[in-house]
Amino acid sequence: MSITMSPYLNFAGNAREAMEYYHGIFGGELTVTTFADFGMENMPPEGTMHAELATDAFKLYASDAMPGAETTWGGTRNYIAFMGDDVDTLKGWYDALLADGSAGMPLEKQVWGDMYGDVKDKFGIEWMFNIALPDGWAEGGR
Repeated sequence: MSITMSPYLNFAGNAREAMEYYHGIFGGELTVTTFADFGMENMPPEGTMHAELATDAFKLYASDAMPGAETTWGGTRNYIAFMGDDVDTLKGWYDALLADGSAGMPLEKQVWGDMYGDVKDKFGIEWMFNIALPDGWAEGGR
């Protein structure tokens, strides 16, 4: 048996723009299909029915919200969490998302020994980064 779990984001009409932005940060292969590609009448023809960003590390999916469902229920906050030990890659992704976004917590070494930070990107998606640091790691050098 094989099971995977992947984030599936829903946007209010700008899923393609968001996924192209994430593609520029994370790399990988991006495929986008529109409502028109599936002949869905009564939907914005240029709207994104399904987008997939496949990287070596993960997959991220997205679509545009159905008309009338553009807002979230009840204000629940959700984060996409990256956890790993590739300091340079994860710091680079954090910095790239932060460039057009805002930090909830700066990316820095924490009391538990890992580096942690979170950022809200320009689309309002919140990302958490927990980076396991190698023994002897010091900011600015290893």
